[in-house]
Amino acid sequence: MLSKSEIKYIQSLFQKKYREAENSYLIEGPKIVDEALKSAGTVVKKIFASTNWVHQHQLLYPQIQMIAAADFELQKISQLKTPNQVVAIVEKPTRLRPDAMPLKSLTLVLDGIQDPGNLGTIIRTADWFGVPQVICSPDCADIYNSKVVQATMGSLFRIPVYYVSVPEWLSTQQTEILGAVLDGAPLKKIKPVKTGILIIGNESKGIRADAARFITQKITIERTGNAESLNAAVATGILLSRLK
Repeated sequence: MLSKSEIKYIQSLFQKKYREAENSYLIEGPKIVDEALKSAGTVVKKIFASTNWVHQHQLLYPQIQMIAAADFELQKISQLKTPNQVVAIVEKPTRLRPDAMPLKSLTLVLDGIQDPGNLGTIIRTADWFGVPQVICSPDCADIYNSKVVQATMGSLFRIPVYYVSVPEWLSTQQTEILGAVLDGAPLKKIKPVKTGILIIGNESKGIRADAARFITQKITIERTGNAESLNAAVATGILLSRLK
């Protein structure tokens, strides 16, 4: 059983200001929690789950406190329409500055990606293509927002994500910088990039001028149909499949 104070504390982590104050966030669902437990760099602080789930996992992870919760309690601490059988509190990792540009790899820079579902899917896509790190502008969605966490499907534990001033960070980089725009060179004519940066802009406004001035190669996904634009996450997947 969960106490009222435990329920209140967990519910407080629904909000960004309390996640920052407590340096913690929530994850939900067997798959994501299992991913977190297996991730060497992820600190799972406490787990609340169905009795069956606790019985199946307690002996495997004796160092982690697991509390059996009733269905109605899990419903109170879940942020999903259909509550999962397990909710965990995870410690936010300490990440001060992005790593130096890794050789033979493509770093992804996100400028104003504000839709949580898009951000989570982009992180998952980056993980699939082996992107070593993701740089976000400060106004991107919070990676610890529940919708972002769910959309990453565990990739959040493998890819470091940094929030920095994009123009300031780009100004320090001595490498090829590609920007996804509407008036760029056709993607099919662009060769794979061994070392470089790919900038993806806001879903409706694109890459802002203060970041766009650092672009050394504008690229675009040629349209053959009638849709006005592509979803940012879909566009990222198409671009990475060509550039990586």
